[in-house]
Amino acid sequence: MSDPQQGHENQQPAYGQNQQPSYGQQAPAPTYGQQPHGQQPYGQQTTPPPGYVQQPYGQQPYSAYPPQPGTNVLAIVAIISAFFIPIAGIICGHIARKQIRETGEQGDGLALTGLILGYVFTAIIVAIIIIYIVFFVVLLGTVGMSGAYYT
Repeated sequence: MSDPQQGHENQQPAYGQNQQPSYGQQAPAPTYGQQPHGQQPYGQQTTPPPGYVQQPYGQQPYSAYPPQPGTNVLAIVAIISAFFIPIAGIICGHIARKQIRETGEQGDGLALTGLILGYVFTAIIVAIIIIYIVFFVVLLGTVGMSGAYYT
């Protein structure tokens, strides 16, 4: 029998058998002469500098900004309820600021504004109630002192 490899010396190598040097390996020296001043022959690959990392295909070298955490819901509730129910604005504002410090969410300005508005509107309501009470006490005292009785 004859050898199956005999007479096939001029054929190309089988798939997967590469005659080119792989990345980082030195190619055999060219037979046509030396390169001047230590230059690499054309087409010869060199090793990358230390610390160089080549990105694989399909990946971007820089990532987008990380997603920002959302706004705290209680901060939004605090600023809205400060106009209608100031006590609820104060309570929600304090709870929201505590949650924002712990979780890193956004909305600290909203919570602080809800707190300030809640305290201001609460002070205005308390002042109105005090003025109302004083007005009627003075009115009833004046009517009582006048001696005018309606029977």
